Amino acid sequence: MIEHKAESNWTAVEDFLTDVVVHPDPGLQRAVTSAAAAGMPGIEVAPNAGKLLKLLVQLSGSRNVLEIGTLAGFSTIWMAQGLPDDGRLVTCEYLPRHAKVARANVDAAGVGHKVEIRVGAALETLPVLESESREPFDFVFIDADKENDPHYLDWAIRLGRPGTTIVMDNVVWEGAVLEPELDNVNAPGILDALHIMGEDPRVDATVIQTVGSKGWDGFALALVR
Repeated sequence: MIEHKAESNWTAVEDFLTDVVVHPDPGLQRAVTSAAAAGMPGIEVAPNAGKLLKLLVQLSGSRNVLEIGTLAGFSTIWMAQGLPDDGRLVTCEYLPRHAKVARANVDAAGVGHKVEIRVGAALETLPVLESESREPFDFVFIDADKENDPHYLDWAIRLGRPGTTIVMDNVVWEGAVLEPELDNVNAPGILDALHIMGEDPRVDATVIQTVGSKGWDGFALALVR
């Protein structure tokens, strides 16, 4: 039996898999370096998770994607790459300075024509999207402030359709789902969202636990019924 390695090797394995299998292109690498140069937190998804988002967009045949939480556009670029050329991605970013960096990154990556960045609080933007009577979103990625995860999930369902795929990041939060007192700000919202996924008849869901450069975490995958 292979012995368990120390946590310090999680990132080394992730780097190996990224180099051998994932192959982020220069546009994606630019998104990471530009975020660091702008003093933004390094909380974008790991490359292997970004590639998973791209593949899920493709596997689901999605043409309309909604992202809640843009940051520097790293995950935005991955998902836009998974869309057909006439596909569309709407991403919600709270901070104008982050949105400006993301706009430059998606344009430099060659997917800017597919991406619309809405600036402002997502809980104000999402009702506007509903009022626009646009086509339902086929795929929704939630990766923003965890306090509002239950509200974001409800909006993802409302703005979707039967068959819409929803991915919610950061749902293990270094084990805070078992010990909410580890983070009284974020853990309650994460837990509420998980309970909704397990009990709400509108969705069918699972959760995958992960380790890597982002520590001990996981993501939820849900399908709108």
